[in-house]
Amino acid sequence: MASKKEPLVMDVKGNSLDDGPGTRSVVFFKGCPLDCFWCQNPESKSAEPELLFDKQKCVQALVCVDACPEGALSKGEPLEIDREKCTLCFKCTEECPSTALEKVGTKMSVDEIVAKVVPYKSFFDTSGGGVTLSGGEPVLFMEFASELLKRLKEEGIHTLVETSGFFDFDRFEKLILPYTDLIYMDIKIVNTQEHKKWCGVDNSKILDNFVRLHKLSQKGGFTIKPRTPLIPGVNDSDEKMKDLAEFYEKNGVKTAALMKNNPIWFEKFEKMGVETDIAKDDPMRGFYDNERYASIKKIFEEKGIEILES
Repeated sequence: MASKKEPLVMDVKGNSLDDGPGTRSVVFFKGCPLDCFWCQNPESKSAEPELLFDKQKCVQALVCVDACPEGALSKGEPLEIDREKCTLCFKCTEECPSTALEKVGTKMSVDEIVAKVVPYKSFFDTSGGGVTLSGGEPVLFMEFASELLKRLKEEGIHTLVETSGFFDFDRFEKLILPYTDLIYMDIKIVNTQEHKKWCGVDNSKILDNFVRLHKLSQKGGFTIKPRTPLIPGVNDSDEKMKDLAEFYEKNGVKTAALMKNNPIWFEKFEKMGVETDIAKDDPMRGFYDNERYASIKKIFEEKGIEILES
């Protein structure tokens, strides 16, 4: 089992322009308390290591078949994986010459992560960038994230935490806030039952945490930016968007971000061996409609809420 004090890291991505201001390095943690159907990183939900198979990369070397002690791999075009037999020993990934078979989730110490990102500090400084903790849910591992953020601040690096908002507020305030410059918090759905249906958990804690953090941010020290992914047929109706706009208006929120649906998660489902019954022509599988986005944006603007680029 992965320890909360020593989480698994999926990747430390460099030169990102999509995860905060400027040029950034992004540390992707594995494990999340939510189970959002549309998660952009479905391989990050479990805190345990997983096996991905990218059939587009497979060169049919088939040395992986002989390497598997459980007989979970069988020859075919594409290669077939019996995931019930697979024990996640990852011997196949060690033999795969094309990296079509990939282990997701490795242990990295705080020292290792810091050593990997510090060399890019000049790029951070020049571009107004820094390091983003993402996932998964980075604050699922509160002590580890706190130590990492503290070390980054000691190096003079701007820090950003991407979070679902599902955490213990007092611990977050003590362990995370002192070392965090910017928070991206996802407010996916305001209605509690709908949130539980699509994300697996009650959102009362999330909404309360956001309101408390937003109030604290008014005193300075950090900035919080609420973001909402627009998922066709799930949370993007006029009614649900008006509910969200009213929630922001009630709590004095003046700026927020809307993120257009990106169907990359369907490709990741395939790599994970996860089947879905979403039809091929379902809007959820496509990129978000620009006209619909503009219409939703007006709902917020009418409440005096500026929609920022996500």
